[in-house]
Amino acid sequence: MNLELLESFGQNYPEESDGTLDTGSMAVTCSFNRHGTLLAVGCNDGRIVVWDFLTRGIAKVYNAHVHPVCSLNWSRNGRKLLSAATDNLVCMWDVLSGECLHMFRFPAPILNVQFCPRDESMALVCPLKHSPVLLTSNGQHKDLPILDDADSVIAAAFDRRGLHIFIGNSKGRVGVVSVKDLKIVASFKVTQGTANVAIRQIEFARKGTCFLVNTADRIIRVYDSAEVFMCGKNGEPDAIQKLQDLVNKTPWKKCCFSGDGQYICAGSAKQHQLYIWEKNNGNLVKILQGTRGEQLLDVVWHPVRPILCSISSGVVSVWSQNQVENWSAFAPDFTELDENVEYDERESEFDDDDEDKSVEGTKDNAHEESDELIDVTTVQPITVFLSSDEEDLDQDVLEYLPISPDVEDPEENLLLPQQDPTDAVPVTPKAGKENAPQKVVDIELRDAAADEEHPLLTGTSKTKSRKRAASKSAGKSSKAQRDSSKVGKVKSSKLANKDSKSGDQNVLSMGTTIAGL
Repeated sequence: MNLELLESFGQNYPEESDGTLDTGSMAVTCSFNRHGTLLAVGCNDGRIVVWDFLTRGIAKVYNAHVHPVCSLNWSRNGRKLLSAATDNLVCMWDVLSGECLHMFRFPAPILNVQFCPRDESMALVCPLKHSPVLLTSNGQHKDLPILDDADSVIAAAFDRRGLHIFIGNSKGRVGVVSVKDLKIVASFKVTQGTANVAIRQIEFARKGTCFLVNTADRIIRVYDSAEVFMCGKNGEPDAIQKLQDLVNKTPWKKCCFSGDGQYICAGSAKQHQLYIWEKNNGNLVKILQGTRGEQLLDVVWHPVRPILCSISSGVVSVWSQNQVENWSAFAPDFTELDENVEYDERESEFDDDDEDKSVEGTKDNAHEESDELIDVTTVQPITVFLSSDEEDLDQDVLEYLPISPDVEDPEENLLLPQQDPTDAVPVTPKAGKENAPQKVVDIELRDAAADEEHPLLTGTSKTKSRKRAASKSAGKSSKAQRDSSKVGKVKSSKLANKDSKSGDQNVLSMGTTIAGL
């Protein structure tokens, strides 16, 4: 299928709901592969469900974690999948076989993970209240520099080429770190003045040099990375667009670019609402309203088509365009009929030699007698999937997964969660197998927030019950301490009364009074 023929000459953004994808459990996050043929969905029971997005069927299910999956990202060729869960584990998966290639245990909760766009052996990990970590598949890691002292980096993202990492902190500063030497090459502050606005998200477009910054002041700012590099350190680049909801002052949960980079979608943090703006002029073109009362968790845009996927109430909602059948686009002489018309077939219409044909030299005869050679063997690369620095497609791209047939009586239930990998001990290589990789690699971070709880779990019933149990246990311990102190006081007063042979009556009465209490 030629994807270039799907280019619409009008609006190129979704307009209405196009159904839902039910994974069988509560969906939390989702991510498209580079070509948009596969959609990975992370669930709250630790499973990762990979959907074939063309057929809308489940292609594969991974029992990845036992805790909710909070972040997913595909490698460039689609053969590896990077996942992070609330159990502080980061895993690299082989998509085709479902095997866990590497597993890393962090001491702090993980907010986001991302593969390097051009190097699948390198990943960016954003721990909570700690500087981002550049992690390699062999377990080596490097901490990224911070912009301000005593301040933690909240958001980080690779640029399109993977040569730089853009980081943002809670004071509203955005810095550009070179991946080669991990040095800050450019920086700027989002808001001018003394006001500090936290950076919540940094997202790059698939085409062009633009990126957006989602801040705590409920404004989405769009910048040009080329201008940021020109301004250098402590520069003042101007935002191309400033997008916000002036009526409701909506805070934004997640923002993303369209596949062609011409539209920006932002999901509301209050309810299931999706706002779509045009990047060039900043006009609000569409508001997609989901079920009222639901809270949005994640939203992603299809890399090629005008399709959005949003997650709320554990279900993936699909938004697409209203398809209108226009048969005249396939045949210019096609006419639509309101009612059946009887067709009169000519006598020699389907003969090899049509006697009723007009004079030779018509378009049909000229086309039949042409000696033009048509190449039907060479596969032309699809420009939609190519970047500006590429001339040919990667031949090692995994676009589809074979869907296994349903087994009536399986020997074991594949949907059961696996053993908690946080309880597993790092596997040490045996004698004679010095090159054997470890199954679980512990990552040590200096001054990591080990006692912090993942933001995805805050406010849940489990968290509240744990807090109530902790408060009850603390109350019991303080009560026991008070009782033991009282008993100690009583015993000491009795001993004092026994030791005094000519004891005073006041002291005795004081002792009985304390014992009575």
